Amino acid sequence: MNNVLELINVKKSYGNFDAIHGINLKIKEGSYCCLLGPSGCGKTSLLRMIAGHEEISEGEIYLGSSRLNELPPSKRGTSMMFQSYALFPHLKVIDNVSFALKIMGVSREKRNKTALKYVEMVQMQGYEDRFPDQLSGGQKQRIALARALITKPSVLLLDEPLSALDPALRVLMRTELKQMQRELNITFIHVTHSQEEALALASIAVVMNEGKVEQIDNPLTIFNKPKSAFVSEFVGGHNIISIGKKLFSLRTDNILLEHISSKIKNNAEKMNISDIEFQGSSVKIILNNSKYKHFNVTMSDSEFFSKDLKIRDEVSCSWNLSNLHELQ
Repeated sequence: MNNVLELINVKKSYGNFDAIHGINLKIKEGSYCCLLGPSGCGKTSLLRMIAGHEEISEGEIYLGSSRLNELPPSKRGTSMMFQSYALFPHLKVIDNVSFALKIMGVSREKRNKTALKYVEMVQMQGYEDRFPDQLSGGQKQRIALARALITKPSVLLLDEPLSALDPALRVLMRTELKQMQRELNITFIHVTHSQEEALALASIAVVMNEGKVEQIDNPLTIFNKPKSAFVSEFVGGHNIISIGKKLFSLRTDNILLEHISSKIKNNAEKMNISDIEFQGSSVKIILNNSKYKHFNVTMSDSEFFSKDLKIRDEVSCSWNLSNLHELQ
């Protein structure tokens, strides 16, 4: 069966306020799709409508040939992993994971046997008899994932699943989620406001803003060829350049930065360094002048130290015109 998830002109209104403005989206089976955007852009509302936890005001949602609009969450072929993980505090790990099977009337022996397989899948064997308050944040996340997967959904819906984890664990779990999605070959739809997370995970990314889709593309295209100023600025790694009546984006690592010399190139901008941020192997330099108030340049740490740049230095900024990408 071809389990393509399709949203057709999906809208969500609260009284006179439109939270989602007629979204059309088609997600191929086996995709890792990230819904990316700032807080309040509508990405979680969209996820909850797919799951059946929020009603659709207008439009249709299909999974394969099945229309999901009126179906309850348990009949949709989807499973949702909540941001809070929503584990039952009074149930042991094994009972949390097997809870959906219990509701379906599966015998205790059979559901526990199945649950153990999913506990092993998320590398939590040995923790079956613990309660949620005896688990770390990362362990709770793994158990919530096992509980969501035990019903064998066609689509797994993840609402900011990594946001509660520390940075190192977030990177580890990101890798494990991607590997698990490949092995299971089911569709993952993952809500995040982290550009780095979306670029690392997604085979297809949907950038949202104020209830509308700004761009749907693979992460490489979204980063290198943003369609709008919003995408360019939100996804990051770009400056917005105005030439005549047109706007262009310019990657921050495609800029030449030099100390001011007596002779400045025709296309160069004189700027002052207002701040410097060390980011491990790279350095972000923040510049300004009368035209650009917050202009970013990224360079390797070795290049930065070789140039001996300091805050308040006056510098020359230049770029190759072929590296400009015109925005719509």
